[in-house]
Amino acid sequence: MTTPPLSTYSSEIYLQGMGGVRPAFTTDTAALEEVARERMDPEPYWYAAGSAGSGATSRANREAFDRWRLVPRMLTGATKRDPSTTLFGAQLAAPVLTAPIGVQGIMHPDGELAVARAAAELGLPMILSTLSSHALEDVAKANGDGTRWFQLYWPNDEDVCASFLDRAKNAGFSALVVTLDTWLLGWRPHDLDHAFLPFLTGKGLATYFSDPVFQSGLEKAPEDDLQSAVLRWLPMFTGADHTWENLAFIREHWDGPILLKGVQHVDDARKAVDAGMNGIVVSNHGGRQVDGAIGSLEALPGIADAVGDQVEVLFDSGIRTGADVLKAVALGAKAVLVGRPWVYGLALGGYDGVRHVLRSLLADIDLTLALSGHHSLAHVGRESLQER
Repeated sequence: MTTPPLSTYSSEIYLQGMGGVRPAFTTDTAALEEVARERMDPEPYWYAAGSAGSGATSRANREAFDRWRLVPRMLTGATKRDPSTTLFGAQLAAPVLTAPIGVQGIMHPDGELAVARAAAELGLPMILSTLSSHALEDVAKANGDGTRWFQLYWPNDEDVCASFLDRAKNAGFSALVVTLDTWLLGWRPHDLDHAFLPFLTGKGLATYFSDPVFQSGLEKAPEDDLQSAVLRWLPMFTGADHTWENLAFIREHWDGPILLKGVQHVDDARKAVDAGMNGIVVSNHGGRQVDGAIGSLEALPGIADAVGDQVEVLFDSGIRTGADVLKAVALGAKAVLVGRPWVYGLALGGYDGVRHVLRSLLADIDLTLALSGHHSLAHVGRESLQER
């Protein structure tokens, strides 16, 4: 049986249009953000859309994509093509993973459960944030036979950290993504102006509140004494920067692939290799941590050239379209993490919104791959691009 191309989603939309049915959500990711801004409460909207400081890093992410242009080739016979890839032995329908976005429950009550279902259905790995609105075991159940990774905000308590990792392994999370750039929250004016930090009211802390080791440090259950639970969480989450030597603890407690997220410098990428890591995610946290930093795509080629033959190099920060995905692949990424677009879909329509946004992106990837004259991702390289 031949799998239909991902681009059939556009055909489905046009055929439904013959019956007078239009998509429930826009297929334009830029317009999607505007619709979300109109319909969402300002606090959750800006929690998703906002950036650090002046927003310079977020703008740099998008500007970096605009500096590279695809150079289409003609008469290549790209009628049949394959946008799939593999990561650590798992097959992906396309080089896309859902990024580990925290506290999704402020966007929609189903939160991570909706994303888990949609990702599994579409053959994409999901990465679950430590700051989840649902217990990781419940998210794993919703994800079923899908591929799922666990993202770690490294707790300042070794016993709690080890418990998280043990639970994630037992729940079928196959890879670990350790975020390095968020041991303090960046200066985020929109969140500050709204005095909005959802974790202080217990939102997004299901991983902690459902953890037996975390609970053992409380006199009462979190539902009976929320303030004490939050006060136990706060110093555990923030305020301590780890060192390269500390990675030995993570490796001791996780026997699967480990990726470091937040790498922007070639020397840090080399240190990750020396530390025995299996992958890196070139990322500036979507511009949410350091104002005035380089665009993530600017860092990608040098890092891919330095370590791409030794570890899996993934990318995030600024992906919006199929063309963006192919540009990142051409510059050395094995796959990309996508966040904000489907978060807006989640806010607007739960599972249906997430599924629509991801299907739209997958169709865009397939169409762009075809129309730029490529049969597969293996044919997409630096020669496919021209720098402005």
